[in-house]
Amino acid sequence: MKWTLVTASSLLAAVAAHDHEHQKPMEGPHQGLWYNTLPGDGGTQADSVFSGISTFGRIPYHPCLASDDVKYDIAFIGAPFDTATSYRPGARFGPSGIRQGSRRLNLYGGYNVPLKANPFNSWAKVLDCGDIPVTSYDNAWAIQQIEEGHHSILNRKPKTDAEVEGLYSKSGKTLPRVVTLGGDHTITLPLLRSINRAYGPITVIHFDSHLDTWKPKVFGGSPSKQASINHGTYFFHAANEGLLANDSNIHAGIRTTLSGPSDYEHDGYCGFEIVEAREIDTIGTKGIIDKIIKRVGTEKPVYLSIDIDTLDPAFAPATGTPETGGWSTRELRTIIRGLESLNFVAADIVEVAPAYDTNAELTTMAAADVLYEVITIWVKKGPLSVEAEKFTREYQDAPAS
Repeated sequence: MKWTLVTASSLLAAVAAHDHEHQKPMEGPHQGLWYNTLPGDGGTQADSVFSGISTFGRIPYHPCLASDDVKYDIAFIGAPFDTATSYRPGARFGPSGIRQGSRRLNLYGGYNVPLKANPFNSWAKVLDCGDIPVTSYDNAWAIQQIEEGHHSILNRKPKTDAEVEGLYSKSGKTLPRVVTLGGDHTITLPLLRSINRAYGPITVIHFDSHLDTWKPKVFGGSPSKQASINHGTYFFHAANEGLLANDSNIHAGIRTTLSGPSDYEHDGYCGFEIVEAREIDTIGTKGIIDKIIKRVGTEKPVYLSIDIDTLDPAFAPATGTPETGGWSTRELRTIIRGLESLNFVAADIVEVAPAYDTNAELTTMAAADVLYEVITIWVKKGPLSVEAEKFTREYQDAPAS
């Protein structure tokens, strides 16, 4: 056997030579091989759905709260808050979970067959603005953060400054549409406060298994002012603060237990009509759609709030307060598509708590798919132009400022 003496200097020289070889620029594939596009109408970048950071539907990301130099027509913003939950926490991870569940939405180009439109390839600049930084130690401060963060995203001139024919006359003030990824349902209160600053009192379509108009003394008591604001009472506060339009709001998918019949009476005082989940068995999805449109009308600006527990736990198990007897994912998507004639200005989806999901990501995919229908409707509707003063005069009965 032959032995070779290896000195430290010769070993270092060999390592250096090896590293030098690997420091040479790679010769080979052109950039086009890494970032090519799919054939067809979509033109979607065909890099792997598993690469890159997770944004909604792999749309471009920009930290919109850090700078306002990028314009958009539709923006996604996360509100990772769940410290006002009554049953199961975990919705603070909802924004990231929904983004994960959305990553294959435009894998094949993103064309929505039933709605005959592509929300990822249209006139609209769609952007993921990341998340609002939300503290988990102080609910009052967190709610303020959510309101101010949302208003910062909302109160900007959109990329496409145009008027939707027949919606509102143009007065130089245009706004983008904003989708907020929750978060427990408490976040809807600061979001409505933000919306109120732009539009005045707003009509709300609320998909949920629960009323969320409970008086604080009924829902969890009220040991403090802040404790009275939670994911079962936020509409009570919104009504008292004058954030809701009168007699045009509606719940859909309701199937909760109550403290008593007075809960329904109080819900009416807050300005809501109710569509029970079980009504789908008798009037079908078309009947549900017709009731919503009749209640809301097609002229007023509308805010859409979707609790994922509208779906039956068989389709969306990962939620804060699951209730059996809900709609299927197909039924909810059909109903959403049926509302395309309405004038939605903003939306949220809440109560997605990924820790309770299956490995198949049933809930996060369902949430992402519902939002896919929502933004397709918005793209079909065209750019949004709003005369805030006119809305205030007509629906708030207050003089223009």
